[in-house]
Amino acid sequence: MTDVDDQVPMRRWSTPAIGRQPVVRPDRSVFAWALRAESGQGDAEASPAAVDQLDRAVEAEYALLDLAALTSGRPLIVRCTPRMLSGEHPLGADGVEVVLELPGALAADPATPAAVERLRDEGTRLVLGDYSATPQQDALLDDVHIVKVAAAADNIAELVTHAHDAGATVIAEHADSRADIDRALDAGVDLLQGPMFERGGDVLEQEFTAGELQCLELMALLSDDPVDQAAVIGLVAADPMLSVRVLHLVNSSAFGLPREIDSVRQAVVLVGPHHLSALAISSLIGAQVSTVAELWAILTRALACWDLAGSDAGYTVGLLSAVAEQRHLAIESLISRTGVSQEVADALFFHSGPLGEALAAIVAHEANDMMGVLAAGRDPHDVSAALLAAVPEALAIASSLSLDT
Repeated sequence: MTDVDDQVPMRRWSTPAIGRQPVVRPDRSVFAWALRAESGQGDAEASPAAVDQLDRAVEAEYALLDLAALTSGRPLIVRCTPRMLSGEHPLGADGVEVVLELPGALAADPATPAAVERLRDEGTRLVLGDYSATPQQDALLDDVHIVKVAAAADNIAELVTHAHDAGATVIAEHADSRADIDRALDAGVDLLQGPMFERGGDVLEQEFTAGELQCLELMALLSDDPVDQAAVIGLVAADPMLSVRVLHLVNSSAFGLPREIDSVRQAVVLVGPHHLSALAISSLIGAQVSTVAELWAILTRALACWDLAGSDAGYTVGLLSAVAEQRHLAIESLISRTGVSQEVADALFFHSGPLGEALAAIVAHEANDMMGVLAAGRDPHDVSAALLAAVPEALAIASSLSLDT
């Protein structure tokens, strides 16, 4: 790992970084997506002028986003600034159901109750963030629809009961680990917010089927530099199911080709290594329409890792790491089965080298752990940009593959 001090000052980075996390039901199906900006300026510049400057920088970052591309039709919970709450800086989002989240500090602002009442009357849904049952927050409970509590809060059960009594839906945020998730669910929360794939938990020993081994072999071939195209074509052609799926994919509306392709060789060339790797991964996780969010998250990580690392090996690292987390597999098992290079194996197992640093930064950002991003030697804004840029392409690939069954 690179020393943080060699890269950027502790707790500071160039521009606000936008974190995007899923809000999921207990069965892990996605209810909404949540956006939150991290300013990177710490507590040293807490003057009103400095806070206002940071708020404007956050609003500028939000304005650059294609919100519809980040949601796939789900509601979008956006942690707001005072101007967003007052209506002075509305968030333009045609076709997107925006739910405004009030940070804990904003709940204490004397102007907030009137703004909340106005937004409620206009039909805007509201979330009370950082809920800890302060008098100022409780005064707003009748006007909000959702409250967020910390999954690790000592009094989470009391907070959940209090919010439910007021008729609010409860989200447990920072639900990163199996222990936090279980604790939050035991307390009665309705929804969970955290990375798409929980950290830690039991690692499962699994025997792969012949078809899954074929997919892992395909990924191994695609991770080579350069890729042995003849070997890839031979592997796909030797597996009837893979052949059918590749032909189905290349002839789908996602590619929009002017004529139908019926040659496996030609289909492999046209589909390309990224789509072929994604197809192999979709087979491993059993991609269906109901699992498009999981595949979307996997491919977003892979594309962002590819962008940050600047190599196709980065794409492989992102894919394999996400699949290991999604299926609770030991990373050693995937390394062994795919036969990836030592560089890729070290990145996956130790987070070492440029590939490992890119992966570590992305995994930290997914958990809204900006200190972890800095510890990986990356600027959180740069990682944020890579992840958000990957979202639309990842969704397009995931949607086409989830339907390609």
